[in-house]
Amino acid sequence: MGAAMAAAAASGQWELATPENWMFPPKGGWTFDQVRELVLPFDWELMDGIIVVRGATEWWHDYVRDELYFGLRSATRPPFFVGVERWTMFDEKNVPKPDIVVCDKTGLDIRSLDCTPVASIALAVEVVSPGSRSQDRFRKPGMYAEAGIDYFWRVERGEDHLPVVYEFWRDPESGVYAASPERPVHTGELITSVPFPVKIDLRLPEL
Repeated sequence: MGAAMAAAAASGQWELATPENWMFPPKGGWTFDQVRELVLPFDWELMDGIIVVRGATEWWHDYVRDELYFGLRSATRPPFFVGVERWTMFDEKNVPKPDIVVCDKTGLDIRSLDCTPVASIALAVEVVSPGSRSQDRFRKPGMYAEAGIDYFWRVERGEDHLPVVYEFWRDPESGVYAASPERPVHTGELITSVPFPVKIDLRLPEL
């Protein structure tokens, strides 16, 4: 069966991704229109035309992500909006799901939006997980910088299990991220002025 599906994929017969054929992308890879209705028993994202399984996360990851989300949401101001694990459209074959995004919702109808255009993203946040370290530390930050996302936070687990937030600003000349000139590493408390002023207590009570 696998050989038959691989042959069908190579010949470009697939029109839509299904639970049976998602592992066999057509020549050139899947596009978002081909995968947007796909239902699988696990979370996934589209990277370079390939459906990539998002590994299971630990309780620590989800708790820290949610606390950062709540902190950002409580500080947000128009025209910004904060979302969690939202599809973000880089191009038709690259639609990752950052842990948190802050977007400028000007011109967007968030009531019907299923995929956030990358041009609207002001900040992307990744909480590093054991199963996605290389993605969170290298591949995704490179994608985000190349796409023009101005600010990026990488969140690591400190020795005391409290979150450590590394803040990066995109250099407009080189197009890559550099450590924030204001405060590159946040421990105990996160304080930054971009993309809007925010203060978040990192001494989370459950940790």
